[in-house]
Amino acid sequence: MSSIPTWAQLIYLICAVAFILALKGLSGPKTARAGNLIGAAAAVVACALPFFYLEDLQNVVPMLAAIAVGTVAGVVGARRVQMTQMPQMVALFNGVGGGAASLVALLELDEIGAGAPTFNLVATAFTIAVGAISFAGSAITFAKLQDLMTSRPVTFPGFPVAFGGSLIAVVVLSVLVVRDPTVGLGIAIGLVGLLVGVLLVLPVGGADVPIVISLLNAFTGLTVAAGGYVLSNTLLLVAGTLVGASGTFLTLLMASAMGRSVANILFGALKGGSTLGGGEASDRPVRSATPEDAAIMLAYADRVIIVPGYGLAVAQAQHALRELVDLLNERGGLVDYAIHPVAGRMPGHMNVLLAEAQVPYEELKEMDEINGEFKDADVVLVVGANDVVNPAAKTSPGAPIYGMPILNADQAKSVIFMKRSMRPGFAGIENELLFDERTQLLFGDAKDSMNKLLSAVKAL
Repeated sequence: MSSIPTWAQLIYLICAVAFILALKGLSGPKTARAGNLIGAAAAVVACALPFFYLEDLQNVVPMLAAIAVGTVAGVVGARRVQMTQMPQMVALFNGVGGGAASLVALLELDEIGAGAPTFNLVATAFTIAVGAISFAGSAITFAKLQDLMTSRPVTFPGFPVAFGGSLIAVVVLSVLVVRDPTVGLGIAIGLVGLLVGVLLVLPVGGADVPIVISLLNAFTGLTVAAGGYVLSNTLLLVAGTLVGASGTFLTLLMASAMGRSVANILFGALKGGSTLGGGEASDRPVRSATPEDAAIMLAYADRVIIVPGYGLAVAQAQHALRELVDLLNERGGLVDYAIHPVAGRMPGHMNVLLAEAQVPYEELKEMDEINGEFKDADVVLVVGANDVVNPAAKTSPGAPIYGMPILNADQAKSVIFMKRSMRPGFAGIENELLFDERTQLLFGDAKDSMNKLLSAVKAL
């Protein structure tokens, strides 16, 4: 390992402070763009800095080539990815980060040798193992979200034994590496770590996948922090700690929003308690509405609450929705958006989606803030959401979402439910709100239905 000169360490420290400022900026909509730019600039400086102090640059061409390939892939991917596919991209980027940290630690293991301090060897083994777990787990989450494999939990007889045995094997191999730091043992740790990552995510189904992405993101952060300690790199240590801490905090918040523990989310399927993915469409009778019927209800309502969901993102109907809300406001109605913490497929998904349509941030109200107002709403318009308004979370102890805090749409005077079909949401259970006598369903693609609804309101 080459020593890093003091002046370079100081620049790394400045970059680390910039990452902290970037994270702070991302906490609010008005400062998010500036925070993102600060973080990106610090990352560019950090990547370029080694070329100014490394004495051995015999591998400079492969390094530059790798940077070029990564830059092109990142730019093209970020520009082409759709908002509905953002969680998949996050999973991929997170997995690549964990895999990279694991490979760097493996290479470092080849250099430090048996005379290295014990804690350095522990940190190296930890980085290899957890980085591999994060890489493999993130690959499975990507496959589930991208429909490359079933989104339902995958288990098999003896699953607990296989998972527990592979986890013990990682620990044992790590202890052996600390006592005898050889590359062969390091590779073994990485391979078994890949198996642990796969087995960790397979039992997770449907709506729980975004929470696991957040958990694996925390894993990647911890590996980067451990790698920073081994490499004596201040920037990696601080940046990894930031990612690890924020990812852990976000995971706990999301689990709390689902009304479940992280352990239940990861292993609930082993006893039938995890979300199970989409089930069969119901054939129970419901009350259907035409765009004209819904337009009359909305146009003459004094209080309207919008509940956006993943279906809104899939249909890209946010711009038509914004125009409809503006029109209702012009007619004297009071309209707000109710945002559930896990609406969509990742935290902030609905906020960013609606920001694309220039929806004022003040109109977006979090669940705790607006839940008490549903009882006073004349109409609740549910657009592509399902599980986050399903009363089963409060009334059905056997339901996989039981205990999850939901938006109290069932307390409104009337509900207009926009759905493509009667298929249930990720939880795989029927939504009793669909069969309530106060609910009318407007079937069809959300964008098409929204445009028809908008035209009908304009015609009144």
